[in-house]
Amino acid sequence: MNRRRFLGGSAALASSVLSGGIAFPAVAATTELISLDLTRHRFGVNYTPSHNWWFCWNDWNADPIRRDLDAIAALGADHLRLMLIWPFFQPNPQWVSPAHLDRLDQLLTLMEERNLHALVTVFTGQLSGWFFLPPFNRLSSGFYTDATMASAQELFIRELARIMKPHGNIIGFDMGNEINTCWQAPIQQGDAWMARMFALMQDALPGHLHVNGVDHAPWFENNTFSPQALAAARFPVMHCYPYWTGALQYGGPMDPPSVKLLAAMAALIRSYAGSQKKPIWAGEFNTCIRELPEKGQAEWLEKAVLAAIEQGVSWFSYWDSHDVDRKFAFNPLEYSLGLFTNDGRLKEQGRTFQQLAMAYRNEPVHFPKAALPVPPTRRSMDGTWQWILDWMEWKPAAA
Repeated sequence: MNRRRFLGGSAALASSVLSGGIAFPAVAATTELISLDLTRHRFGVNYTPSHNWWFCWNDWNADPIRRDLDAIAALGADHLRLMLIWPFFQPNPQWVSPAHLDRLDQLLTLMEERNLHALVTVFTGQLSGWFFLPPFNRLSSGFYTDATMASAQELFIRELARIMKPHGNIIGFDMGNEINTCWQAPIQQGDAWMARMFALMQDALPGHLHVNGVDHAPWFENNTFSPQALAAARFPVMHCYPYWTGALQYGGPMDPPSVKLLAAMAALIRSYAGSQKKPIWAGEFNTCIRELPEKGQAEWLEKAVLAAIEQGVSWFSYWDSHDVDRKFAFNPLEYSLGLFTNDGRLKEQGRTFQQLAMAYRNEPVHFPKAALPVPPTRRSMDGTWQWILDWMEWKPAAA
């Protein structure tokens, strides 16, 4: 590992910190050629607008977004995962809002000016514990099988692709934000829908990278999509949170079940993919441990990412860029997950993120050389966790 460069980055970062903020580099005049090389490390964030959260789609103000993007770019992030609130963009199955499409176009342009690449998350759906269902939604498995829903989904994808195509900073589509937490179905239906959606996205926006950013559940137990189908995708995505996965049942925040969760989930995914060379994207990761102070969160971030790099994880997208304004009602866990505070102060974990990005971005991924593990024999939370603990060679303390 490139530990010397990582440790040396702290001195460079310290010189850029000014009165609790950071010195922003000059914005490049042109956009770099986008790279979809899955064998080199990339670092990015799940963007949470500091001004009015994602409600900003309905109350548009580009100025605070510019400030957010400048700060994110200065940390060394090269991509953002964007959340489209589905009912804001498509309130009717036969109509997509031109005003919201124009705001997406503006956001992509602002990102392009700062050499930030975009993964556009479509059917959201569910975000930070809140549900955003379009008025034509049916509260059943009809999301995956109903003809009206299928027609609406295709219209939305094709309208988004029309806006995205002219931009040179597009990674591709993410089907939804942990879509299985909003709409569930028998696995056969989920897998069939996913296959159709990958085909549609590739037809509407060819030459790009499209993913299905599910939460941890389908990797641990039977939930909407099979792990085999998810792992067969070009770039499987994992969302890793010690709190939500139950890692804290097996140790403390700095014990292996927590700090090696990204590494272990990568091994789990490769066991289903049948290859140690399968590229894997940590599409969301954080602790979600409310009691952990900034210093502890930064320590966890460093240990978790370094362990994942050792296990050959390719791309990292931290959750999230900014804290959520406490004027909004959210689960208390959601307020303080950013690299920046809501008013733009760089946090300890933000400094660590920059050091990691400086040391490893664009460095080659070293895939594991160990024998490929076989998948878990028991498809359940307990069974998968036992597989993970065995892979880590970790024995929890007796209760």
